[in-house]
Amino acid sequence: MQGLTRFFTSIVQRYLPDPFVFAIILSIIVFVVSTAITPNSPVEILNMWGSGFWNLLGFTMQMVLVVVTGHALASSEIVKKILKSCASIPKTPTQGVMLVTFVGSIACIINWGFGLIIGAMLAKEVAKSVDKSDYPLLIACAYIAFLVWHGGFSGSIPLLAATPGNPVEKICGLVSINDTLFTKFNLIITGSLVVCLPFLTAKMLPQENERKFINPELLKDETSSIQRTISKESTIAEKVEESKILALLVGISGLAYILYTWFTKGFKLDINSVNLLFLSLGIILHKTPMAYARAISLAAKSTAGIIVQFPFYAGIQAMLEHSGLGGVITDFFINIADKHTFPLFAFLSSAMINFAIPSGGGHWVVQGPFIMSAAKSLGADYGHAVMAIAYGEAWMNMAQPFWALPALAIAGLGARDIMGYCLITLFLSGIVFIGGLMLF
Repeated sequence: MQGLTRFFTSIVQRYLPDPFVFAIILSIIVFVVSTAITPNSPVEILNMWGSGFWNLLGFTMQMVLVVVTGHALASSEIVKKILKSCASIPKTPTQGVMLVTFVGSIACIINWGFGLIIGAMLAKEVAKSVDKSDYPLLIACAYIAFLVWHGGFSGSIPLLAATPGNPVEKICGLVSINDTLFTKFNLIITGSLVVCLPFLTAKMLPQENERKFINPELLKDETSSIQRTISKESTIAEKVEESKILALLVGISGLAYILYTWFTKGFKLDINSVNLLFLSLGIILHKTPMAYARAISLAAKSTAGIIVQFPFYAGIQAMLEHSGLGGVITDFFINIADKHTFPLFAFLSSAMINFAIPSGGGHWVVQGPFIMSAAKSLGADYGHAVMAIAYGEAWMNMAQPFWALPALAIAGLGARDIMGYCLITLFLSGIVFIGGLMLF
């Protein structure tokens, strides 16, 4: 395993460009292929790209807020103590790797945004606490844990399939979560990953002389300047800015709204509620409005990669959807499938599409109608078809650094530092996904 780790890490270090450059290259590839194999002209494809370039602005802001509110929450004194307490549990680097993978997996089952941030923050604390830990591997573990998200409560594709008005309702009706998330095969696949991934990542730990330790710059406590002391000589404006009453009022209002929606509309931990939860808890725990604002300011500088890259993926998604290229790729796989092999080919086509559309919701819009129409004509199980799309999307994230950006922003690392570990996980976790889909 360590030999494989060295091999894939060296390949990634040599050939994988920065995620921003990766997004540009991928945009060019999709443009060229769309022009070559669909009936659209280059001008039409260009228009699709440009008109779709800003389609993910709302989602981009959601992801920026995931990073900054999560980072700000982690910089509060009480959360830092909790994370340090958890990070003190492992006594060896191997135990640290297993802890981050396991906790991250459980958190991603609860909610993918919550899991990504908590996993990265815990990984950083373990790197500080456990001597001789391999820092890139710990951050990779936080991202590897993301593999389970589509089998959990925030899996966007199974949730969309059960939501009225989604793109495939007219094709096959609604597909209940009882036929997707709460099936025997999903529980086995997701449970197997939760159990196996910590042992897999532990086996990837490099020899001590090959490990990369945490950068001493990251050990510096930048949060020491967040809290300010108010004296008798302070102005009224300064006293208002550092008012604990205002912080409590805003924070409690946010928490009250979340609880109200859960009681009236049912429990739902989507990305907006996670962001509001992080923000509300953060402003309460930082005690004053300006202390929280300073914490946000420290966190915001790590979001540059997210801001500049997400529009490119919006453009790629628009080209795939409107040119018909997404349908061409999907049809290639499902045309050679029968009722029994259909989940496998749906899974593989989903994985290929995910390379260009690493977004569950966008993925379902582009691929859902093709896959579910084929499932209907073949008499295949709709629940298996939905989850095959979902698993393929989650699986190929291990080769696509898009969703690693929040974790990398918190860690202060680049994609090349972790993707070698992720590629090993890609191949081995594929056995679990494919085996579960074909056997159950």
